[in-house]
Amino acid sequence: MTLSRAKVVSSLGIVQIFAWGSSYYLLAPLAGAIADDTGWGHAMISAGVSVALLMSGLTAPKIGRWIGRSGGRKTLCLGMAFMAIGLFLLSMAHAPWVYLLAWSVLGCGMAAGLYDAAFSVLGAAYGRDARSAITQLTLWGGFASTVCWPLSAWLVESIGWRTTCLLYAGIHIFGTLPLCWWALPHASATHSATMHEPVRRSEVGVRRADIRFLCIVVAGVTLTLLATIWSIHMVTILTAGGYTTAAAIAVGTLIGPSQVGARVVEMMGGGRHHPIWTMLAATMLVFVGFLGLQMGFPAAAALVAYGAGNGLWSIARGALPLALYGPEHYGALMGRLARPMLLAGAAAPTLGALLIDKVGAETTMVLLAATAIVPFSMAFLIHVDLMRERRSPEFL
Repeated sequence: MTLSRAKVVSSLGIVQIFAWGSSYYLLAPLAGAIADDTGWGHAMISAGVSVALLMSGLTAPKIGRWIGRSGGRKTLCLGMAFMAIGLFLLSMAHAPWVYLLAWSVLGCGMAAGLYDAAFSVLGAAYGRDARSAITQLTLWGGFASTVCWPLSAWLVESIGWRTTCLLYAGIHIFGTLPLCWWALPHASATHSATMHEPVRRSEVGVRRADIRFLCIVVAGVTLTLLATIWSIHMVTILTAGGYTTAAAIAVGTLIGPSQVGARVVEMMGGGRHHPIWTMLAATMLVFVGFLGLQMGFPAAAALVAYGAGNGLWSIARGALPLALYGPEHYGALMGRLARPMLLAGAAAPTLGALLIDKVGAETTMVLLAATAIVPFSMAFLIHVDLMRERRSPEFL
């Protein structure tokens, strides 16, 4: 039976909302309650997310290869099961080692159940035509914090943080896991190249592809570092620049709508442009956002640009590798790309704290703005290489 694209994307979108909301976005509304209940310090509680991202990065390549072979249905189901087990362990955590073990299990679920795995599923199912599905899925995912932050906060107040974790575990066992089993394709489809796609004939093409891969990795690692440091230390940096805490939080709320708005604009384009242009726009907007903050532009305008860039990067990280390398080994490739980005995310909270402690918040802002030029430079190098390939007689 052939599943409709709308059914696959919408079902996977619901899965992504609760998968992100009960893992990556879980700690923000629960951290205070966990600290009050356990007496653990902020560093100990925050270490859970770092452990999860570390475990996710270590397991991502193997999961990507599995998706490439199986199509991803079983992998996503396993990811939801790992999330349920991790959340159950988290609800039972009365000792730090149990708490960190729970986040380790959650990390395995994140590797098998968040964007990189979901993009791989869509790539395996739709081949080079997956770009529109990837864009639509990021629109769903963009509402994860919007839905789950207030939901989690209300649940913590109503039933406590431990029961909240148990409830999310139940949502995965009785909701997202069956949905993955019912709504996702059973196996990878076979795809052929379209007429306008160049067929590489020489070893030069392989070497160029490696250069592009390296550029994507460098851009992805840098953007992950920037986004994670900023999401955790934004209030500290902005208040050091003269903003009140309330004002810093208020302008920070503009990031989410900007991400979704940029994705809507991308979707309205209908995929008529090459994904490298999406990456160029994403990296330029992130750079403009950080540069604007450093130069004293209104924080609201700067963070709208930054949020739009982040939103477009979520699409580019899935669509560009598919366009450059094709669908045949897309799952394994996404796993290889995911590992360094996730490891960077695991290191970013500590790195940001060290920078603020050693050089101060203002100098940290200068370093973030300077670093933000790196992803745009990588996107520009890929664009130049694509233009060179288009003119080369070695490609048909």
